[in-house]
Amino acid sequence: MRSIATEAGVDVALLSYFFGSKQGLFAAALRLQTNPAVAIAEALPGDIAGLAERLLRKLLTVWDDRANSAPMRAMLGVAGEDPAITRLLRELVERELIAPLARLIGGRDAHLRAGMAATLLSGVVFSRYVLEAEPMAGATVDDVVGYLAPAIASVLETPARSSRRPSR
Repeated sequence: MRSIATEAGVDVALLSYFFGSKQGLFAAALRLQTNPAVAIAEALPGDIAGLAERLLRKLLTVWDDRANSAPMRAMLGVAGEDPAITRLLRELVERELIAPLARLIGGRDAHLRAGMAATLLSGVVFSRYVLEAEPMAGATVDDVVGYLAPAIASVLETPARSSRRPSR
């Protein structure tokens, strides 16, 4: 935020006042109707059993909105070429999805499990909205949630002491 404020020739407090956070500024710069960080925060409250479905449904709802998906898709297209955008996306995912998710699910390896869930969610976004790969791109929200929410939920579960957890 400081470097942006310096480049814009304004006080960093002014950016904080108008945009709240780096993520708020990011959403405003992309002219998103829905701030992805806010959407994620809205999906977190509730019972843990329905968490994967809420997250996946919210993700699909935000990305299915063309006003949101077009600028986000463009940003993802340059993320691999621009280290600053890559870093911003990585920080966004870590701070707004993985960290709050890890706090919520708790237990052993919470951060790792939250990261794995974020990877699955990112794969949905990439397959459906960037690659537009079939059958993912044409599947209904209910089909995507029906097939993938259980997989995401299994990653979020506290691992048993059994051999379910991969060896290192």
